[in-house]
Amino acid sequence: MSQQKPQKVPPTSAPGVPPGLILQPEGYAEWLTDLKSRIHIAQQRATLAVNRELVGLYWQIGRDILSRQQARGWGAKVIDRLAHDLRTAFPDMKGFSRANLMYMRAFAQAWPEEAIVQQLVGRLPWGHNLVLLTRLKDNGRRQAYARAAIEHGWSRHVLNLHIEAQLLERSGRAATNFEVTLPSLQSDLAHESLKDPYRLDFLGLGREAGERAIEHALVKHVTEFLLELGAGFAFVGRQVALTVAGDEFFIDLLFYHLKLRCYVVIELKAGKFKPEHLGQLGFYLTVVDAQVKHPQDGPTIGLLLCKNRNKVVAEYALRNNTQPIGVADYQLVESLPTELQTKLPSIEQIERELAGTDPAGDDGTA
Repeated sequence: MSQQKPQKVPPTSAPGVPPGLILQPEGYAEWLTDLKSRIHIAQQRATLAVNRELVGLYWQIGRDILSRQQARGWGAKVIDRLAHDLRTAFPDMKGFSRANLMYMRAFAQAWPEEAIVQQLVGRLPWGHNLVLLTRLKDNGRRQAYARAAIEHGWSRHVLNLHIEAQLLERSGRAATNFEVTLPSLQSDLAHESLKDPYRLDFLGLGREAGERAIEHALVKHVTEFLLELGAGFAFVGRQVALTVAGDEFFIDLLFYHLKLRCYVVIELKAGKFKPEHLGQLGFYLTVVDAQVKHPQDGPTIGLLLCKNRNKVVAEYALRNNTQPIGVADYQLVESLPTELQTKLPSIEQIERELAGTDPAGDDGTA
């Protein structure tokens, strides 16, 4: 008697998918991707809304403390009492330590206009605002760093690093000829993309380091170098070979700027700037424009990094040059004296002080 072969049952789900779930119908994957994107956006908006409300609340509390102390002559002890009463009333809510209430008072004092809180610093987490409040002493610089943090999505740690390195104060200070060699919109962005001086103290090299040692260390520490260069730079390569009529030439460092949509050639000089350096760099720009860049890319930009330079000499050398080039100094060692460095509090010290004041960790800086 012949046995009947069992019939194959078509699968109702794909491998790795729980039993009982149907196979993906046509168009399902695209729809799911779109839904995930919308959910992520909604989550981000909800987080931003909650943060804006929290920072607004902290500003209101700080303003109330200020106004009552001024109008009624209340002393600092009232903050101790307020911290105790608020934490008793809201035991599950962080942010009502004495230290944080003092920061709320300072926050309201720094930003007396509610519009600035709503339109600018209210878009940053409270921890970012503490960095701005404690590390910077004037509101002009605070606003500049707040805008940059919002634009580039800096974390609190990165914001702190950029303030320490005086990133914005150095931006746009390199000697360039961009105004006459690039279209106006690109010229402004390119100029702001370069700084002077560049701080390369993270390389751990002495002042007498040679070009190849600096170049090698920059590639080894490319993450830190990209952070120093600023937003938009992408690393392409080191000692990039260019061949012209059988002769080989090598670019020290090649980058691509995502916002400017152009290549950036960086040449290192271990000595003082000399006008003849521009000839070599200009040759590299010509070859990259001819052999490397895409037709839709913008003109290749050159950046000459020197150990030191006479700004007037650099400006004269650039004046009649028809290629977009910038000249800037670099620093291999920390520019601040050691004794001054020790007087600058880090964000970790600020956090430790908050934690020390409030053993429960109720500082509201998350």
